[in-house]
Amino acid sequence: MHPLVNKLGLEPHPEGGYYRQIYRSGYEVTSPKHGLARPAVTHIYFLLLKGQVSRFHRVLHDEIWNHYDGAPLTIYQLHQQQLHEKRIGGPEDDMAAIVPGGHFQAATSTGDYSLVGCSVAPGFDFADFSFIDEPCLKQWIELAHPHLTKFI
Repeated sequence: MHPLVNKLGLEPHPEGGYYRQIYRSGYEVTSPKHGLARPAVTHIYFLLLKGQVSRFHRVLHDEIWNHYDGAPLTIYQLHQQQLHEKRIGGPEDDMAAIVPGGHFQAATSTGDYSLVGCSVAPGFDFADFSFIDEPCLKQWIELAHPHLTKFI
């Protein structure tokens, strides 16, 4: 077990890796996506260890990733069969990435570990989270980007 798991009090995340929510706004807003109340913003620590992946998933609201420690992190975004790759945390890379709400996203560490923070606004709720469940999209990834099948 990596020492950051204990130090930061992290637990396994359903998409892969480890996390802990460190902030949940006391203010509520109405989601423009479905009209339900959500906290204004939430923030988590998220840790991916070597060999772990954050599986393709989507969140209904915008998500901001910030690199804190360890190796650079590669983030894949998929929307309407357009795939984008961005690395954060390296000397030549940005320190943050934005994933618009509704886009599928996946991630992997480029080294032994990557510690990042993820903010979602309106705030994260597992009811607004989903994995790829469309068979045609899974098949498209397998055919067009076979190196990304480990993220499905």
